[in-house]
Amino acid sequence: MFTGLIQALGTVVSVEDRAGTRRITVSAPTLAQNLKTGDSIAVSGTCLTALDIEAETFHADLAAETVARTSLTRLQPGSVVNLELPTPAGTPLGGHIVQGHVDGTGKLIALEPTNLNAEENQADWWLQVEIPENARSLIVEKGSIAIEGISLTIARWDGKTVTVAIIPHTYAATNLHTLAPGAPVNIEADVLMKLALQRTRESDFELTVDYLVTNGF
Repeated sequence: MFTGLIQALGTVVSVEDRAGTRRITVSAPTLAQNLKTGDSIAVSGTCLTALDIEAETFHADLAAETVARTSLTRLQPGSVVNLELPTPAGTPLGGHIVQGHVDGTGKLIALEPTNLNAEENQADWWLQVEIPENARSLIVEKGSIAIEGISLTIARWDGKTVTVAIIPHTYAATNLHTLAPGAPVNIEADVLMKLALQRTRESDFELTVDYLVTNGF
């Protein structure tokens, strides 16, 4: 699992269509050296398997389901992606539990500074994303959400669009600043919301702190 705290930015070197799959090559100088063949790595919030690792690059195969369901369908040479390695056991959870299992793609509506007079490296930003219909029942105001693999807190929710506050560090350290309005972005709803929704549909179940602790949350 991951926590949604992006560790590095990668750059797509190539995209190759193969029979039944699509292979991407990602330049990741600061992370590739820590990878072994078969390791998991979150690429813009999508859990992929690292293959054919070299000094500064790794490869990953995208199944047809991954291409159809995630924002990775827009990747081309030069695209910037968010990268995160799995969280080691015992590590403090600085973000929230992120599985790398994308629910669908939202649409970036806007990314605008809160103060038009502020310098870019000092500005806070408002990010607005239209959420895909299948994930809307899992969104709550002030809850957690992963957008492009980034752990974020929902500031406002109108039933269709989330608004999220982006601090200068997140703006600079993630791929958000490279995306234009209309771009697809990966959405993963909070797994605790998924569990709560599932359990409330079952009879005689109460979501308690004891239940969450017993089940590893």
